[in-house]
Amino acid sequence: MSLSALSLDQWRSFDLPTARRVAHGAAELVGGRVTALGTVEHLGAPLHRVRIERDDQEFALIPGGRVTLGFDLDAWRPTPEQTADYAASLEHGFGYGADLREHLAQVLSPRRTVTLATVLMAVEDEELAEAYGDLPAVLAARGLRMPSPDEWEHACGAGATTLFRWGDDCPLDRLPHGDPDGPQSRPNAFGLRIAYDTYRTEVSSNTASVHGGDGGESVCGGYGFLLGWLPLATANRNPFMAEFVHGPDGDGLCEDFSTRPVLPL
Repeated sequence: MSLSALSLDQWRSFDLPTARRVAHGAAELVGGRVTALGTVEHLGAPLHRVRIERDDQEFALIPGGRVTLGFDLDAWRPTPEQTADYAASLEHGFGYGADLREHLAQVLSPRRTVTLATVLMAVEDEELAEAYGDLPAVLAARGLRMPSPDEWEHACGAGATTLFRWGDDCPLDRLPHGDPDGPQSRPNAFGLRIAYDTYRTEVSSNTASVHGGDGGESVCGGYGFLLGWLPLATANRNPFMAEFVHGPDGDGLCEDFSTRPVLPL
């Protein structure tokens, strides 16, 4: 079986010796070395977590296959506290809808099923040193590319269907930037440091979306607690921030953005 065709379900069915063989095979394929291999509990079952180093950069193995992405608004029920917090934001002129569900419909990607290749993805996002238009060529010279929005979401959520990679709730008495011990500070199920700081803004191969943060806009703007956490939601594509980032007003701001390089297998 080609490593790129490895599905998340297959990966989860492997015992540790088999996972180790696959990990070393992936490392050999890209000219790297396995630096960590362990197992974590995720969604009620074990999940192997692999790190591979190549050219002094660490990557995590992201199994693909047929996966479900996006957020299912029809199945979701906000808590009374979330509803009240959004209502308070509306009173101050923030929000894109008359209620929280309407707001989320505008900023989250829809529920869908896609098929993805297994890839290696950088554990840490990488700050841009060049304009977005030059980025594909710069990464290609290193054997890398930008992630697609689907790849980013899958890598972040790791199969979780919740609003955030850690669940449907977030603290409503503080903002993520002022909460260094909050759920966003922990590595995700694949071992990525992802969706961890709303001051970050990760770009992907699609100019209609950005991920993992909003450059601190929600914090500095005083949007409220829930809206302050939502840029970290797995399916949040921040279309309004993306319009700014990739529009004329975003020119020259590349140092404020980052991307998460993908190493294909």
